[in-house]
Amino acid sequence: MKEIEVVIDTEEIAEFFYNELVKRGYAPTEDEVGELADIAFDYLIEKCIIDEEVDLDVDHDYD
Repeated sequence: MKEIEVVIDTEEIAEFFYNELVKRGYAPTEDEVGELADIAFDYLIEKCIIDEEVDLDVDHDYD
């Protein structure tokens, strides 16, 4: 099976969930959709659909 690289952003998932829930008549809070996004991300990792990678190239500015 060919492997492809997919970038999944929990903020993007949260925005998608928010918009879909509002369409369905719900009024979720930012915290609620953030939790849902985290749960969805964890589910994808648990099912081995994605692998979590830590970005080691992040430049931290410590003074």
